[in-house]
Amino acid sequence: MMKDFTKYQQLIDRFRGLANKPDFDAKFNAATGNIVKTEKFLLKMELKRLASACTRVLDLRGLVDGECQLFDYNGQSHFLDNIAIQVFNENIEAYGSYSFGVYEAVKDTKNNFQNIYQNEQNNAERSVNKSVSTTKISNVIEKSQYPAKLYCFDNYPNRNEERMNFAIALTLTLSGNKQIQTTSVDISATGLKLRLTNEKTLAKGEVFSVFFTGFEEEFQFNKDECLTYQVQNTYRNSDTQLVGCQRIDAPEKDSFLRFLTGYIQGNKRRYKINLTNSLSALQARYIEQFSLVKLNELVIFMQDSAEAAHASGQILTPRYALTTINNQHIYQYWRNEKKQSVLNFLIDNERFSRLKMAKAQGQKLLVYSFIHQHQGNTFFYSFDDQQLKEDEGFFIKFLAFAASKESFAITLLDYQQVSAEQGYSPYTLSNALSKQQSYLNPPLSDEVKAVLSTLPYVVTASDLTQTSDISEYQALGFADLDLEKVKTFGHKSNTTTLSLDEIYINYTIQRQEPRFKYKTPVQVECQPLNCSGISEDFSVSGLKVELDEAARLSVGDVVYLSFPKLQKMTSAFDLKQLPYKVVKLNRSKTIINLRVSVKEHQHIGRSFFKLLIEKNKTKLTPDEYAMLMPGLSAALRTLYAVNSTTIFSMIQSSGSRYKIDVLATGKASLKAHSGLLTDMRHLSDRSSYYNLYPLLGNLNVSQLLEQHLKRKLSTDQALSDILYIGIRNNVEQVDKAVTVKLSSELDSAELKKFFIKRSLKQGKFYCIQLNLSRSDKPQMEYLSPELSYISAYAIHRGKHIEQEIWSVAGILQLIDITQETLLRYRVAV
Repeated sequence: MMKDFTKYQQLIDRFRGLANKPDFDAKFNAATGNIVKTEKFLLKMELKRLASACTRVLDLRGLVDGECQLFDYNGQSHFLDNIAIQVFNENIEAYGSYSFGVYEAVKDTKNNFQNIYQNEQNNAERSVNKSVSTTKISNVIEKSQYPAKLYCFDNYPNRNEERMNFAIALTLTLSGNKQIQTTSVDISATGLKLRLTNEKTLAKGEVFSVFFTGFEEEFQFNKDECLTYQVQNTYRNSDTQLVGCQRIDAPEKDSFLRFLTGYIQGNKRRYKINLTNSLSALQARYIEQFSLVKLNELVIFMQDSAEAAHASGQILTPRYALTTINNQHIYQYWRNEKKQSVLNFLIDNERFSRLKMAKAQGQKLLVYSFIHQHQGNTFFYSFDDQQLKEDEGFFIKFLAFAASKESFAITLLDYQQVSAEQGYSPYTLSNALSKQQSYLNPPLSDEVKAVLSTLPYVVTASDLTQTSDISEYQALGFADLDLEKVKTFGHKSNTTTLSLDEIYINYTIQRQEPRFKYKTPVQVECQPLNCSGISEDFSVSGLKVELDEAARLSVGDVVYLSFPKLQKMTSAFDLKQLPYKVVKLNRSKTIINLRVSVKEHQHIGRSFFKLLIEKNKTKLTPDEYAMLMPGLSAALRTLYAVNSTTIFSMIQSSGSRYKIDVLATGKASLKAHSGLLTDMRHLSDRSSYYNLYPLLGNLNVSQLLEQHLKRKLSTDQALSDILYIGIRNNVEQVDKAVTVKLSSELDSAELKKFFIKRSLKQGKFYCIQLNLSRSDKPQMEYLSPELSYISAYAIHRGKHIEQEIWSVAGILQLIDITQETLLRYRVAV
């Protein structure tokens, strides 16, 4: 049977709406005399089908590139956009009534997403064919638009009530008893969104009465009963305005409130729940999860200890540090010979004051440091670029002297003021469902709130050492340097230990037992391996061991441990050749995490350590991270995300290739109306999109990212590279306005200086550190409540966003190091 009538489209258009006319057969036979009888019969049946009455409702929301509105025809409600309404009316005029021909014409408008996609595919194929045929002329078409959507980490629009997409007739009574007839867009138990034309406007805060005309048959209203609503928000476009309202007169035992709650519960699958806020929140949540676990900057929360010390003024000390595999080296750098944190050397009260001064000038603070080892003791020296201004001659020599040390480091500091209220990101679900999932995301406890109230600032420390050309600092020379003056920049060791907790950023609760710090010799055997080490900590079912040398082990291997020192303490347990399974290894394979391996009998090690803990609870030192108050680590993580100014980009797999069309950051970045993010928005030819041409406009960058990503493992540290970007003013063509170079392409200091000088003369210059990481497996337990909720009412949307989550292959973090680059070349002149 012929199903494709494309070749007869002209005949179908000619006889559109005539199949039920008396003279149809005569005219049709005259026009189809040369068509085969079987095809002629099928074509006739198709024309009659298109002219037959249709009762299907048209709902194009989410299917077309346009804003849909309620459209009534003969008492039947449809949701159509402006183009669809025009096609609907044209075909109604042709067919005379609502038929299948009208229905299918409206479903096949030019702005339908399916048609847009098909046209793009056809255009792409034509472009490919054209380029193949003209290879001798040009086989490369330059691309100047790399559109990306920006997401904010703290985009969690919560709703106390479920909202149902539902159109119902309303009568509004405004001030002066002016009445307006309109319809709702969606409703909740105490909320309402309605549509008005722009001639009839409502302002935020305005109060008016609503009579639910469309509910007169379902609910018995009292005579002239109206409900009072207040405008909460408005959104206008060229033709209409959407008005969000909240009921303000509802008593506790309101009969209409009970009716509306039951009506929504009974019909939400039929009319569809409005999932806009849940979709936005889930997107923000999964992007945040992928980004934060690969964070390259060290996050330090500063505690105000003035009140505790009964002192006047603010005394700031580092209290918590959020670490990842990529920023661990920064945390380790600022530790003394006793493995105690000395982050107060990096950021103390005086330096924080200078950081504030730099921030007021629109800059960050560059800290230069080195470490001197003497007789087993560690001495830290540091100074910052604000101090450089005090005596530039001395500090240039000091900078060259510091750069000559192997321990030389450059750290970029920034800070944000934070508030305890920002530490919680609730699930965007109805209250009932939130309670079911409260164990995954509980509200902040009073204890956690009390801790957050003592943390007024979050400082970020980015390491620029690896990507900076240190040789240019060394070339400055430090002859005649006043060494006595250098000593004044040394940090004196504190007699009291800094109270600082390290918190590893994670979205899973991996520790099921209390863990205690304990060092004891361990003998590790696994054919042909036989080596020794020291335990770092232990629990009943596992322990961490630092080996004396790297071991050829893999996750899943079973090793046999002996505890010679512990064996001397007991004769009741045989602590030799105890089987443990390797569950984690560091990259150098010198630190292994182990779990008991139980086969046929009880593990002796588990019994021994259980008894050891029970009898020595007051003597053993608990692992501080394991003993942190519940909810604190998640609150600190959220607090940073909300105030982050770092830009992240998702790299997602698309078939056999990768695509980059997602940017993410905290809202703090959007408050600054300057910087690369702002310029990427200005370079875009699409509203609400950002053009990634300053990052991907250089073909070498795209190829480099793709090659490295294919070789990287999720356990590898981030790979860093540098981009030099110049943006010319008053040039409309993006490819001519923007110049992008990798550091390796500018292979000499002279070339880099020339590029910087020319870029600043013509417009703007940016130097960006790219940090590429392979993504970890998503922790779906953390995402599942909102994902399950979405899938329950819109399975296609749930599947789509789940595919997006699992397609994330890598994370690209952008750190603006323009300040350090400009300073380096200024002092090097």
